[in-house]
Amino acid sequence: MSDAIRASETPIDVEVEAGKSYFWCSCGQSKSQPFCDGSHKGTDFTPVKFVPEDSKKMYFCGCKATASRPLCDGSHSK
Repeated sequence: MSDAIRASETPIDVEVEAGKSYFWCSCGQSKSQPFCDGSHKGTDFTPVKFVPEDSKKMYFCGCKATASRPLCDGSHSK
């Protein structure tokens, strides 16, 4: 499997809605960061489904190195 493209040097903040399905881009190629637009087709990458329990601002990983997929864990600063 190849490495993901680093889409951002910082987390991407998004106001999410409780119960709504979001699909985080794991490859870094999507033009709709932090979410999947299908750009991973033909690769080993797949989007990560995320359904928040609460409506609030959340910080999605932009560097694609997080261990807390899809949310930022500070890996971009390491």
